[in-house]
Amino acid sequence: MTSDELQTLIGAGLACDHLDVTGDGRHWYATVVSSAFEGQRLIQRHQRVYAALGGRMQTDEVHALSMKTYTPAEWANNNAAE
Repeated sequence: MTSDELQTLIGAGLACDHLDVTGDGRHWYATVVSSAFEGQRLIQRHQRVYAALGGRMQTDEVHALSMKTYTPAEWANNNAAE
């Protein structure tokens, strides 16, 4: 799996305003910004991303995924603070 493939999978299953995926082929890091996260707790946001990946986490096709999830407003505030 490549970062482009993983990014395509997440983007196909979840409408994203911003999506960045990096990693080494086994351990991945994703920044996901989606209005679908509005009103959701962190665990619910992560579940949405995992759902977009389908069974790939269980089959070890995606071994590990660390993610930061934001609503568009949170993302705007986060970037304004930097």
